[in-house]
Amino acid sequence: MRVLVTGPSGHLGSALLPELLTAGHEVVGLARSDASAEAVTRLGAEVVRGDLDDLGGLRKAAATADAVAHLAFKPLAGGDFAGAIASDLAAVTAIGEALAGSGKPFVGTTATMMCALAGVSGRPATEEDAFPGGPRIDAENAVIALADHNVRSAIVRLAPLVHSTLDRTGFTRALIGIARAKGLSAYIGDGSNRWPAVHTRDAARLYRLALEKAPAGSRLHAAGDDGIAFRDIAEAIGRHLNVPVQPISAEDAPAHFTYLAPYVGVDNPVSTAITRRSLGWEPAHPSWIEDLDQGHYFAPQTA
Repeated sequence: MRVLVTGPSGHLGSALLPELLTAGHEVVGLARSDASAEAVTRLGAEVVRGDLDDLGGLRKAAATADAVAHLAFKPLAGGDFAGAIASDLAAVTAIGEALAGSGKPFVGTTATMMCALAGVSGRPATEEDAFPGGPRIDAENAVIALADHNVRSAIVRLAPLVHSTLDRTGFTRALIGIARAKGLSAYIGDGSNRWPAVHTRDAARLYRLALEKAPAGSRLHAAGDDGIAFRDIAEAIGRHLNVPVQPISAEDAPAHFTYLAPYVGVDNPVSTAITRRSLGWEPAHPSWIEDLDQGHYFAPQTA
């Protein structure tokens, strides 16, 4: 297949491109900058220039592809969360318009965290959990609805901790940066709330499998660790940085965790049983703590 990938030079895109190319697919990366275009070319893929705000160009690029993997999302750290949500929904809508009636695969991206924020509690969220609307949920529902318009659509819900040597700006990096700056690795309350995690290359393989064979209307969970207690996350970071590990109150969380504060106390265990059964996907790379213990997150970053 000729696969269009948005966000091709980012953390996950830089793993998905070689995953697809090795499997024999052609890849076209949507690059918004010269640096992104150069990175896509180095990975061996074709470049088409554009970004999520150029909806006409996005429609054209999607229409000329055999499949689309939509990874791009504007950074949360930028502060304009509402703008990022609106941009993502507009991009999904434009891609859907280009693919409607074609039978082509379209894999979009949301987050497991939205399941907990939408009210799933007391049990792991499953791939069967669906919600009427809300931030990122509207985009997910728009992708799933394309199954009724002859698009083999699927959603990958990413764990909040997507980790590997390719990670430069993800939540793991953010939590380490906060702990280093504050001199304290913190958790809220007793820290028993859980976050799932997935290795970048395991997530990339899931996207490839979804493009190749996910049934239309599939929701999939990308998680190797189904749920790590946040206290254990904080302790692992504190151990590597040699800083204290302490609880803080929910009231103090915004000052300590800044833009991550709304999510740090969320309990988000997940199940991946349906994903594994339907696609034969099995995580094969290190767990989050195993990856952290390799030390690369604490070495100086190179450009």
